[in-house]
Amino acid sequence: MRRSSVQGRKNHEQGTEKVPFLVVRKIRDAILDETFMPGDRLPEAELAEMFQVSRSPVREALLALEKEGTVVVAPYKGALVKPLSPEEALDIAEIRLALTTLAVRSAQRYLSPADFDLAYRLARQMTRSKNAKEHFEDNRRFWDIIFEKTRRPILCEIFRRLDDQSTRYNPLFLKVFPDPATRPRHRETLIELCREGKVDEALRGFKKIYLEGTHLLIDHLQSLESGGAD
Repeated sequence: MRRSSVQGRKNHEQGTEKVPFLVVRKIRDAILDETFMPGDRLPEAELAEMFQVSRSPVREALLALEKEGTVVVAPYKGALVKPLSPEEALDIAEIRLALTTLAVRSAQRYLSPADFDLAYRLARQMTRSKNAKEHFEDNRRFWDIIFEKTRRPILCEIFRRLDDQSTRYNPLFLKVFPDPATRPRHRETLIELCREGKVDEALRGFKKIYLEGTHLLIDHLQSLESGGAD
């Protein structure tokens, strides 16, 4: 009886510990489907009611999201989804590019034909996707394939945290590139050339297409800022 009680308490505690992470995921999903937009307030009480949890895990989730750069917590104002900015978009893009270069050089020799096939399939799915959440999840799976083969856990951790921070830009990306035919195909280029062992050429092609897409997104953000100032 006592053993059963202890086990039950452990299961309850483990479940409780996971709740903040579940709330983080739900908030991120709500950002991706634009239930929450950049600049929107995130009141603890409303989130607790929405997700059917107490305010304690909501508070923990918001602190975790603040640490990763997705949420801003201001004194007397509470939490809000961090607004988008051209400067941040460029910083994220340049750092992601540096991390990607390191990862591809480390991982290419360890990627199997099955890895290349799956990565290319995910890249094609992202090109065709019209759903920000699906695009985000496919993108995560794509980079997980590569970063897991780097055998460099710190590199993987840094990239994933930066990927989480860039969640807010996914819906905007699909608006800037609504037509799949005109979307940047940097991932497909990367995989096609890496499969042939042309790592330097793959990275040059990836960088060129990736930065072209990034600058179009930044131009769009700057035009939104200019319009808001008028």
